[in-house]
Amino acid sequence: MLVKEIMRKPVTVIPVGTTIGEADQILLSRGFRHLPVVDQGRLVGVLTDRDIRFATSSLCQTPRSAGDPVSLAMSSPPLTADPLDPVEDAARIMREHKIGCLPILEGAVLVGILTGMDLLDALMILTGVTKPSSRLEVALPDRPGELARLTAFLATRHVNIHSILTYPTPDATVRTVLRVDSTQIRPLAEELRVAEFTVLWPLPKPQPIP
Repeated sequence: MLVKEIMRKPVTVIPVGTTIGEADQILLSRGFRHLPVVDQGRLVGVLTDRDIRFATSSLCQTPRSAGDPVSLAMSSPPLTADPLDPVEDAARIMREHKIGCLPILEGAVLVGILTGMDLLDALMILTGVTKPSSRLEVALPDRPGELARLTAFLATRHVNIHSILTYPTPDATVRTVLRVDSTQIRPLAEELRVAEFTVLWPLPKPQPIP
């Protein structure tokens, strides 16, 4: 998935001469948390609701007032991304720098904005939870052919796979999380266990106490 598929557009921007008070009103009235700041159409910064709270508080070395320009409170220069960047690269940048948004530039032109909520939407799409499906989690040995063995097993039972996510673990296995179109997920899990797959979810059905 690429950034252009989930970024928000068109983008609401404010001129660099906008006052902090005016920007605050825009954030409140629109329900935004981030505003790109432009100077003659060129992106020069990003103002967030958090920037405003800090700049106007006693924690700021030089507290600002509502009448001051946003240039005194915004983050500059802003980190940006390209529309053709993979979503995971954009997420990594936002996580590493602990920021809540990335303006999206195509060349020097601001074409969109990516926020943490957009990344959550992307996660939902990538995991397949936006479609009717069931969750299956299997621990596979970390060696070639294991994922193919799992998908071949599901194919023989005419189970369609909506999504597959994997990640390695310290115990030398690969956690494999699938969304599948089967509503009979527990019987399917038991078949996998009989075939010697390590199924982590769904859990085995509790046995009745004799």
